Amino acid sequence: MRRLAIIIALFCLALPVAAKPKAEIKSQWRGAKVAYLGDSITDKRQVEKGQNDTYWVYLESLLGIEPYVYGISGNQWSHIPAQTDKLIAERGDDVDVIMIFIGTNDYNANVPLGEWFSEEVVDVEVTGSRTARTSVIAQRKKRTVSIDDNTVCGRINIAMAKLKEAYPTKQIILLTPIHRGNYVSERSLQPNELYANGVGEYIDAYVDVVKEAGNIWAVPVIDLNAICGLYPLEKVNGIYWRKPSSVKSVKSGRNLEDRLHPNSAGHKRMALALAYQLLGYPAKLD
Repeated sequence: MRRLAIIIALFCLALPVAAKPKAEIKSQWRGAKVAYLGDSITDKRQVEKGQNDTYWVYLESLLGIEPYVYGISGNQWSHIPAQTDKLIAERGDDVDVIMIFIGTNDYNANVPLGEWFSEEVVDVEVTGSRTARTSVIAQRKKRTVSIDDNTVCGRINIAMAKLKEAYPTKQIILLTPIHRGNYVSERSLQPNELYANGVGEYIDAYVDVVKEAGNIWAVPVIDLNAICGLYPLEKVNGIYWRKPSSVKSVKSGRNLEDRLHPNSAGHKRMALALAYQLLGYPAKLD
């Protein structure tokens, strides 16, 4: 009996091991043409310079998305209309989704939040007596969409109005800015998110404004700040950032650090979080 058990065990060991299936998410996003608007975290120069892969590179392999990237390092909400113009010039209507991931540079540039609307009291004709079916002039509060390019709300209104006009039948999705750690380069010094900016606002307020924009403009918002898991203030979270530890520069003598820009591992984690959120939205609306 023992000999038989040994023979059976040896036979099982000799059987070929089945290859593990390749991880792949099959969904409505396969083949979708997605335009990515944003800042340095989206900028395709990251890939071209070999700094790291990006979230949209991973989304291409995870969901089969065709990426068209227009993000530019340092850009703010005020630059989205120009990125939209470039998208229109290059792609026209040949795009399914526009994804916008921006706002952290507005915080760093001390741009005031502002208001979504201005408000005034005006005369308006309304229904009067039900029996007489007449109309009367009444005074009512009326709000007007702010187009103040000096505030974040105004900038978002300008950008979204342009996108809604250019792409009325396309899916537009907003992503909130992610958490910020220290960023010290040869030319820039940006403290982490525990510090308010020059107008007294924390990064949280700029995240909240993007969430509000979803209701103002009737578009989905993916709260990447909350769901991606990247938290640069924790030392052990350094595995997700481009330069998690200070390195003294011979050129300037500064201790260079980058816990603002995710590395490949950070971008992959963002992409995984995004992928499962995107499964809940249609890629094509027309």
